[in-house]
Amino acid sequence: MIIAIDYDGTYTADPALWDAFIAAARARHHQVHICTMRAPEERVHIGAQVDRIHYTDRKAKRPFMQALGLSVQIWIDDMPDFILGSAAPRSLEANASSGLWAPEGGGQ
Repeated sequence: MIIAIDYDGTYTADPALWDAFIAAARARHHQVHICTMRAPEERVHIGAQVDRIHYTDRKAKRPFMQALGLSVQIWIDDMPDFILGSAAPRSLEANASSGLWAPEGGGQ
């Protein structure tokens, strides 16, 4: 099974919970991916070992993953509309000032 977990507002809401979940899922031979709408330069940091971190650069998550040949069976996301729909482009500074997320080394 392939499981995709969102980063901002999902993983960041309780990293210890998701680290334990990721470890348990991978121990049972499931693939776990972080799939975030961040741009590649907006790196994320997680405590658990995942199969891969994907940066969609504000594009819809499902088509992005499908283009990579990955068919996600389980999506875990606090904003499920973005699994199928893209978000408006924003700058890193706009994201940080809105409180969505902080730039590298700036928090989450």
